[in-house]
Amino acid sequence: MPTRYTRTTQQQTWDSEAMEKAIRAVRNGEMGFLKASTVFGVPRSTLKRRVQGKNKHAVENVKILGSRRPIFSPVQEAQLVQHILELENRFYGLTLRDVRKLAFQLAERNNIKHNFNKDTQMAGKAWASDFRKRHPELTLRSPEATSLARAQGFNKVSVTKYFDLLEEVRSKTNYPPHRIFNVDESGFTTVQSKSSKVLAKKGKKQVGAITSAERGVLSTVVICMAAGGNFIPPFIIFPRKRMKVKLQDGAPPGTGFACHSSG
Repeated sequence: MPTRYTRTTQQQTWDSEAMEKAIRAVRNGEMGFLKASTVFGVPRSTLKRRVQGKNKHAVENVKILGSRRPIFSPVQEAQLVQHILELENRFYGLTLRDVRKLAFQLAERNNIKHNFNKDTQMAGKAWASDFRKRHPELTLRSPEATSLARAQGFNKVSVTKYFDLLEEVRSKTNYPPHRIFNVDESGFTTVQSKSSKVLAKKGKKQVGAITSAERGVLSTVVICMAAGGNFIPPFIIFPRKRMKVKLQDGAPPGTGFACHSSG
């Protein structure tokens, strides 16, 4: 768990929203420093520093305690977020560990004062946690494995060319949606990739679950569906030489079956 900051004093217990209103009132000429501090319940000296911009560590109504000062400016963090999202769009998403390393490198190369660990050359877990809170548009997701060929083929030029060809064919044939089909194949293993958690004796080093094979056996399923929502029965290819009737149990009506040594 990341180390969290624990308040040890009662400093800066004023409300951030109240400070913002007080600053606005003074700048608009509605009140003086003394009256604004009394009306909104904020320290007069703090209000005066923030209105005059003399507190180099404070920005408007933001409260920063002790050493808990941001390492990067809002602009720098915005650029870091943009870089993270850009890499994810290019199928090279960063893990939290990668981001912590990147934060350290960013601070070092730009001569930014920081308290990151120079032995591990990474930002701390607490910084990463606070960084995610400041940027809720970022979230942890499990990426889907995508081949380089598919990633290279999915670009604006290729997609535009596909839809141009589709429009040309549609203008000639004008097939209704229920006569436009898309077919795809997928592989399914007999062993699930992630097992559900089970109850076991505390302290036991290894807990197993029986499967058909430790690595599993891959079967191929061919699916075909129309743009109108209707579909034809699937076709399943098992990696075996002879077919067994029991393998057909529970399949949708009309499903086709075949066997092949490689599946």
